[in-house]
Amino acid sequence: MSIYGYVRVSSCDQNEDRQLFAMNELKVPKKNVYIDKQSGKDFDRPAYNRMLKRLRRDDLVYIKSIDRLGRNYNEVVEQWQYLTRIKGVDIVVIEMPLLDTRRGKDLLGTFLSDIVLQVLSFVAENERTNIRSRQREGIEAARRRGVRLGRPVKPLPDDFPDIYTSWQSGEIPASRAAQMCGMSRATFYKKTEQMRQKTDQKEKND
Repeated sequence: MSIYGYVRVSSCDQNEDRQLFAMNELKVPKKNVYIDKQSGKDFDRPAYNRMLKRLRRDDLVYIKSIDRLGRNYNEVVEQWQYLTRIKGVDIVVIEMPLLDTRRGKDLLGTFLSDIVLQVLSFVAENERTNIRSRQREGIEAARRRGVRLGRPVKPLPDDFPDIYTSWQSGEIPASRAAQMCGMSRATFYKKTEQMRQKTDQKEKND
């Protein structure tokens, strides 16, 4: 029997130290600890799939919590069943002792473990859905209050009209004009288009 540990954080700037500390406490060999730094929305993860290829019947896999395995309710349940029934490995969820397939190998034990797994997976995905919903509601409420979202718009340099006129008349190329304004060419083109529209609108109004 070989012992493995699976660690996942959602992005490269998140810290996996707590999970690695737990694996070290359980004496999981470092070479058998697989780390993914990406979303848990599905199981298309390089480290997880490498671990999957190495797993043999009666091996043991530790994970810190059920949401480290994944966040999609249906896929977590499906993957759990694949690991335990098809691959024949044991799984231990460190923060949830009830999810330890080494215990209760009989039909009742398997049934109880599956029930707990499904409840926890549903709760994890439901909370994720609620967070997204609250974020959308917060954004919409902010918009109704007139709050501008995203990065603040950088003001145009005072001499932008003169630079715009020089560029439009062909005196300077776009690359030079953008450099003088302290912006990229794409941004410069965007700002010149906005100025052109304002000029056209003003002429119509006049």
